[in-house]
Parts: sequence; C-alpha cells; structure tokens
Amino acid sequence: MSIVITGATGQLGRLIIADLLGAGVPAGGITAVARSKEKAADLVAQGIGLHVADYDEPESFAGAFRPEDRVLLISATDAGRRVPQHAAVIDAARDAGVAQLGYVSVFGGPAADFRLADDHRETERLIVASGLPHTFLRNNWYSEMYAVNEIPGILAQGAIVTNVAPGSRIATATRADYAAAAAAVLREDGHLGRAYELSGDTAWTFEEFAEEVSRQSGRTIVHRSIDPAERAAMLIGFGVPAPFAEVLVDVDDAISRGRLAGTPGDLSRLAGRPTTPIADTIAEGLAAAQTA
Repeated sequence: MSIVITGATGQLGRLIIADLLGAGVPAGGITAVARSKEKAADLVAQGIGLHVADYDEPESFAGAFRPEDRVLLISATDAGRRVPQHAAVIDAARDAGVAQLGYVSVFGGPAADFRLADDHRETERLIVASGLPHTFLRNNWYSEMYAVNEIPGILAQGAIVTNVAPGSRIATATRADYAAAAAAVLREDGHLGRAYELSGDTAWTFEEFAEEVSRQSGRTIVHRSIDPAERAAMLIGFGVPAPFAEVLVDVDDAISRGRLAGTPGDLSRLAGRPTTPIADTIAEGLAAAQTA
C-alpha cells in the first residue's frame, strides 16, 4: 500500500502527513503532490516522496499514481474553478486504476444547497461516474476561520459581524481534527464506498462564541447580525472580491437555515477522540493576536 496526497503542502495536507507518520506509516510509503520542489522541500527531507504537479496542468499528473495507491484529493482553493482542476486528478487516478480515491468535500454532500458547495457536489458526481473505489470526507467549516483568522478584527470592532440569524448553530472543528480523520481513512481498511459527514461534536451559536471571546479576553464582545446586503458591502469594503463576498454571505444564510449545525459524530469516531472545543481554538487565536 502507498498513500498519495494532492495539495500536500497546504495546512491540511501537512497535518495529514504528520498524523500518518505519527501512526507509524513509513515516510517512504507516502507521496506528496505539490506544485514545486521548493514548497515540499521539508517533506522530502523527512523521506516523503514527491510528484510535482499543478491542478491547472492535467498533463503534470502523468505517472503520479499507481494501481495500489490510496489517493487523497484535497480540494483546490479557487471556488468556481475547482471542477476542471479536480477532474485532472480524477482522470489520472482512473487511468491508473488506483485502489482508493478519497476526496475532501463539503458537509452535506449532494444536499448542500449553498454556492460554495457547487464545485464539491459536481466533483463527487465525477468521482462516482469514474467507477473508482472512493471515500468522501465531507468537512464542515474550520474553527480557525472564526476563532483564529477573525480574532484581530473581532477585538478591534468589539463584535463578530455576520448575517447569520441570531441563535443559529454551526458545528465547526479544527484542521487537526479533520486531518486525524483523513489519516485514519487512508491508513485503515473498510472505508471504501463510504461518505462521512464530518463536524464538531458540539454546535455553537455566534452569541456563545462572542461570550467566550469576552470571557477569555476580558473585553466585551457581541455578535452583530446585519442585513446580507450590508454584510456584502462591508466585505467588499475590506477588499474581498465581490463574487466571493456573495459566496460568504450565502454561507451565513446556510448557517441560518441549519445546514451546518449537524453533529452526527463521524469525525470523532474516525479521529478516535473528541473534537477540539471552540473555546480551545479561541484561546489559540487570542494568543496569536497577542504575539502578532
């Protein structure tokens, strides 16, 4: 058995590789797919194999996979462009006849009815149509998106500002949580033909989030829910491109409709431990903000 991970030099890919190594998978049994040797130099130094390929260059995946490989396709980052990028990997995996194609998808899969899910739903359809043995890892949102990335702005404004309806819940988890589940699926048998709905053990509201930031920071933080058009204008004012601002507003609408509140327990079962509480990630975010 050998394991091949695309997008391996990203934050999630690196965590998955670290988990695999920590579980005893030999470095020589892992191949990282990356856009350049430079990005993967530290992985190669650990004995990880390397195949240089770019999602936008289908021909670069020639020879990337072998029949015995368990491949994980970590989704590309550019919403709206991902389907042809993912198709390049799927086609190469099908041509090689790989043993497993895992895909990092979105919570809800075919039932996810928000714009950011469009590329994921189509990618899942292409994988099923390829006939390859597959596993879908349908990730909910990363806790770090709120509790680390947005903390400086939250502290500056005294508020977390969304267009999420008050009282709506979201069941986030950390990248490390999702990485542990992915590593388990890659190194263990019994996951073919499965679709896992991966989310945190506990769904939280933005009011609860604000209260926890207040408790840990000693400052008064509130959740301010604003009109979607106002939120879009605010994001654009911060430099977010208008099309992506609309996507983010649409995600908040999905949260309001309960689409990201599910807690089926698949993530903690695969990871073999409880998921990371949002309070822990908030603590990480506040510590990072203090040292920035």
